[in-house]
Amino acid sequence: MAKLSETYACAPSTERGRGILISGDSKSNNILYCTARSVIIRNLDNPLQISVYGEHAYPVTVARYSPNGEWIASADVSGTIRIWGTHNDFVLKNEFRVLSGRIDDLQWSLDGMRIVACGDGKGKSFVRAFMWDSGSTVGDFDGHSRRVLSCSFKPTRPFRIVTCGEDFLANFYEGPPFKFSMSIRDHSNFVNCVRFSPDGTKFITVSSDRKGIVYDGKTGNKLGELSSEDGHKGSIYAVSWSPDSKQVVTVSADKSAKIWDILDDGSGKVNKTLACTESGGVEDMLVGCLWQNDFVLTVSLGGTIYLYSAKDLDKSPVSLSGHMKNVTVLTLLNRREKMLLSSSYDGVIIRWIPGMGYSGKFDSKQFGLIKLLLAGKDEVIAAGFDNKVFRVPLQGDNFGPADTVDVGSQPKDVSLALNSPELAIIAIESGIVLLNGSKVVSTINLGFTVSAATISPDGSEAIVGGQDGKLRIYSVSGDTVKEVSVLEKHRGAITAIRYSPDVSMFASADMNREAVVWDRVSKEFPTQTRLIS
Repeated sequence: MAKLSETYACAPSTERGRGILISGDSKSNNILYCTARSVIIRNLDNPLQISVYGEHAYPVTVARYSPNGEWIASADVSGTIRIWGTHNDFVLKNEFRVLSGRIDDLQWSLDGMRIVACGDGKGKSFVRAFMWDSGSTVGDFDGHSRRVLSCSFKPTRPFRIVTCGEDFLANFYEGPPFKFSMSIRDHSNFVNCVRFSPDGTKFITVSSDRKGIVYDGKTGNKLGELSSEDGHKGSIYAVSWSPDSKQVVTVSADKSAKIWDILDDGSGKVNKTLACTESGGVEDMLVGCLWQNDFVLTVSLGGTIYLYSAKDLDKSPVSLSGHMKNVTVLTLLNRREKMLLSSSYDGVIIRWIPGMGYSGKFDSKQFGLIKLLLAGKDEVIAAGFDNKVFRVPLQGDNFGPADTVDVGSQPKDVSLALNSPELAIIAIESGIVLLNGSKVVSTINLGFTVSAATISPDGSEAIVGGQDGKLRIYSVSGDTVKEVSVLEKHRGAITAIRYSPDVSMFASADMNREAVVWDRVSKEFPTQTRLIS
């Protein structure tokens, strides 16, 4: 029976011009981030220790642990918050419709009894605080006229809540029950993030006006600002405090993160600037951050998480990333070390190493969107949504210049003769195309609609699957093929065919999620077929 060995996580969902929220639990050293309709739970000490919560009906925007670490509250674009346990298969505790629009941020109170959420809504309903078990409202939150981007709950008594948003305001509320106390009008652009320090004595707001301002946590009075000397040159999207409340990390559209020393008078001075570029483009803008225990995390617009050691910020960060769109292709690259290559429908190709996980991205701009991807020993064959097939040599950790072959029709499948790697077979709707290197040897019309194909490692045999669910086996000789036998077992169109590593068997799968393993010599199959869930 198969047992899950490793999980390679997707990247956080990001949006240009917006900060994203990444949170965590200092006890377990787990972090939470959101992508599509899922919440990803990832351990910083072991990044391959991953769990996924996927019960939301709409894209998830934020998730946070309760103070005791036993519960997680996650919110989505419909305004719904789900509260679920961290153990026992993520059992659902409660579900509340909190706002009429997207929720952008939420925070628990220190005692774990209340949750405040903010975002977009109809009228002036941009913020709401409620009891976590009953959903009953615990205050009125007037004062905002536009979308509220961030909120923060003072972690010590007396409780306070601060919110900020697109109306350039930060509002201060006292309670519970919470009521409006005052508006802070020190920023001249969107106020993107607000956070109380862990000791509750201060809070900080950061804005698209490139400023960070520190306030008294109890009264809301302004204390000081982050210094403009060596400050950010672009919008500041997020901020996070160090566990000792003496420093903060900020991230910006200028592609840098900065560590600031917060002095007793509330002013901030740059201690360290962190810049880690991958593509050199807008994908390197930093849009999220978190300071948890001895780790400082930053998140780029391209979805890469940079993991720094807070004790040694000069040390190169560990990069954690993944796909931001649905994965369409997975293939194994057999070289000195085993490597998995995966491609998503946006054309991103990522390499994964078992036991290590993410190992970087390939530059795939030369062939755009990818539908098919197959790895040989020293090359990759790729095909997109046109008539072209690309044979791409591997040069170190990247691709060399591709040879382009026009096969006359959109490829349905591709297979390499591993012992004769120049020889490849391309399935097209009307038949197959045989390639030798980048040259078309022959295009053969088979007289039925083809959906999948594979070629044996020595190049002497091809198996072609059709829309009719039949498998047809051909002998291959030069530029011709000859039908040897026809196998019938599937009840749906064939989607994949692969030889076993020792070539004694081959497997086929169909649209009905049914897989059949065949003996290559006898053409017999097991009495039971395996259903793929």
